[in-house]
Amino acid sequence: MAIWDNLFKQRKKTNKKQRHYKAAQSNNLFADWIGGSSNADSNIKFNLRKIRDRCREQARNNDYAKRYLQLLVTNVVGQNGIRMQSKARNDDGNLDTIGNQVLENEWKKWCRIGNCTIDGKMSFVDAQKLFIETLARDGEVLIRHITTNNPLDPYRIQFLDADYLDEEENKTLNNGQEIIMGVKLDKYGKPITYYLFKEHPHNKGFNNYDRSHIEVPAQDIIHAFQADRPEQTRGLPFMTTALSRMKMLDGYEEAELVAARVGASKMGFFTSPAGDGYTGEDTDDDYTPVMNAEAGTFEQLPDGMDFKTFDPQHPSSGFDGFHKSILRGIASGLGISYVSLANNLEGVNYSSIRQGTLEERDNYRILQRFMIDHFIQPVFDKWLLQTMSFKDNFMLPPDKYDKFADNAIFVPRSWGWIDPVKEVKANIDGLNAGVVTMQDVQANYGRDVEELFEQHSREEEIAKLYDVKTAYQPFGAIKMPIDAEIQDDGDEDEQGE
Repeated sequence: MAIWDNLFKQRKKTNKKQRHYKAAQSNNLFADWIGGSSNADSNIKFNLRKIRDRCREQARNNDYAKRYLQLLVTNVVGQNGIRMQSKARNDDGNLDTIGNQVLENEWKKWCRIGNCTIDGKMSFVDAQKLFIETLARDGEVLIRHITTNNPLDPYRIQFLDADYLDEEENKTLNNGQEIIMGVKLDKYGKPITYYLFKEHPHNKGFNNYDRSHIEVPAQDIIHAFQADRPEQTRGLPFMTTALSRMKMLDGYEEAELVAARVGASKMGFFTSPAGDGYTGEDTDDDYTPVMNAEAGTFEQLPDGMDFKTFDPQHPSSGFDGFHKSILRGIASGLGISYVSLANNLEGVNYSSIRQGTLEERDNYRILQRFMIDHFIQPVFDKWLLQTMSFKDNFMLPPDKYDKFADNAIFVPRSWGWIDPVKEVKANIDGLNAGVVTMQDVQANYGRDVEELFEQHSREEEIAKLYDVKTAYQPFGAIKMPIDAEIQDDGDEDEQGE
């Protein structure tokens, strides 16, 4: 019985092991896989400054980091930025055409250079570009609302470097509140106050700055970052996971470049049994004889001397494949395609580039939505409230704030089609089948269907004004061919006679 009992216990123990997750194993294969339990802020607190500084260095010196930031600015913001359109309606349900036009005109004026930022150096499109670039490189963006009662200048924004927010300011308060990396939070984790340095901490050196703070209420600050975990207080740069690969690839390229230059310069050593006998043409470091070679010349060596070539084979044949492999990993960490990051269209066909481009654009749309929710909408709401309340000669009264604030839409940039003929045909088929609408199609162009109809109507009026006949009619109208006007000069009749 004892034997059966032992077998039963052994089998029971083995079955228990089989129920474990392989990812939790601690054998020799996973001995270097170390992970600790901690909240998001604990991981960020001691690494934020170093990661941010390294990302800034790569943005200054690494071609691919610079390319990534350029792609974000180009695709998320674009040439004209994210535009505001007012779609407020009157009580009868019709669009408030006059009020919407007034609001859009005033917003355009404020978005010009000199009107929107406190330093007067940027337009609002410039501010959008700075926002997305700072978000990706630094991991977070600090913007301060500057409000006044001045009827000529009631509202502006001020961009602040993320270094102003002191990540070393951490305290637990008696009232259930706490300060985490410069942000005072209530018991639910909602920001109450931001502790900002009075001056930039690195203007006068790392340790020679005024470490006193100013406390800015949270309602006066936009602190935008993408949270990766719940209860996260500060943001990390987008390049964090790809940073090590970017640095290593940069070092590898430099090493291969140096090796290639050495390989292109054919060199060698003179040898002899006694280690001497060659005087050379000159000396290096006052004692090593050297010879300067010229093209098409040969030199007779003394008796007993031999020449050993030094001929490194670089760049090696494996460089290109290894470089592509590492760069693909970097592109995956950055959330963009390898083709875009490397500017390499080698071996790309329509289907593959379309699939990669569409997935990449979906990521850009996520960032556009983030910009609207965390930057453009809060700025617009603050501007509208201050403008309605204090600006002279503004035609919209303050009691209409909710009407216009709730009906403002923001239209981001769109992208051109990869193959226009195929895409247009697909949209026509979708419209005919009723699975898409004109608004769905126009959204790809960064506008709405009302703008489309308005533009068509305007062009028809212009054509009538200049007596121009067009050979097409949009929206499925019957295409009537235009009869050609043949000029009869009489030559045919004369020939017939």
